[in-house]
Amino acid sequence: MFTLVWSRVRTAALALSAVAALAVGTTGAAAAPAPAKQGPTSVAYIEVNNNSMLNAGKYTLADGGGNAFDVAVIFAANINYDTSTKAAYLYFNENVRRVLDNAATEIRPLQQKGIKVVLSVLGNHQGAGFANFPSQQAASAFAKEMSDTVVKYGLDGIDFDDEYAEYGNNGTAQPNDSSFVHLVTALRANMPDKIISLYNIGPVASRLSYGGVDVSSKFDYAWNPYYGTWQVPGIALPKSKLSPAAVEIGRTSQSTAADLARRTVSEGYGVYLTYNLDGTDRSADVSAFTRELYGSDAVYAP
Repeated sequence: MFTLVWSRVRTAALALSAVAALAVGTTGAAAAPAPAKQGPTSVAYIEVNNNSMLNAGKYTLADGGGNAFDVAVIFAANINYDTSTKAAYLYFNENVRRVLDNAATEIRPLQQKGIKVVLSVLGNHQGAGFANFPSQQAASAFAKEMSDTVVKYGLDGIDFDDEYAEYGNNGTAQPNDSSFVHLVTALRANMPDKIISLYNIGPVASRLSYGGVDVSSKFDYAWNPYYGTWQVPGIALPKSKLSPAAVEIGRTSQSTAADLARRTVSEGYGVYLTYNLDGTDRSADVSAFTRELYGSDAVYAP
């Protein structure tokens, strides 16, 4: 991570200092996180092209003061394709880059509240996707790009969204059975203690096993990608790690959001997925599901 040319003693000291600084920056040890709450893990995807990641930290529970949201997802980085090298690479548009480069003000405040911040990676119409790496080496190289990004910016994990790859563009291959298994295996090896989540859509959703290896257990979460609906993700994870419910805040009706939250609790599932949390006061929309998940309205603090 660092290139140092000083003495071994000073090198070791500096490395330990850097690790300590990163730990404080990532976990917000100097700040008091919100009180703990009981109930499912709530997830908020935030479109950073239009909205601030800080929106996820503006909602707390009226009863007890816990965070309304537990995981905030930066939506989204991309998997792009270099036609000269014929290789996939991790790409950040200017808005994702702004969030990452300003982690001190865009990410750390959420982590200091106890909210995990995960980077979603999405196809970008160039033919590169998680399902068509031609070799284990190629998949491992991309896994390293992702895990290096998690370390560099003090993130809490990676989310896979296999949409918009447009497999076959730029002469790329169609999905194969080994690609995603190699990718997830390498990523989990690189970051054993970080979040890996699956937006359960696209070719990868049906390519979780290859050569006797099933990567289902390597995911922390998987969720239904169809907003306003109930659909159990087809992955071998316990209910505590699944979100069959998915809502788009401001577009899914409050009654549907409440019904899906009620069903989440009654059927024993452990995750509740939301999308497109914007900068307006959405406390009525958020309260519709927090009342069912946690027994409390949500309070908005701009």
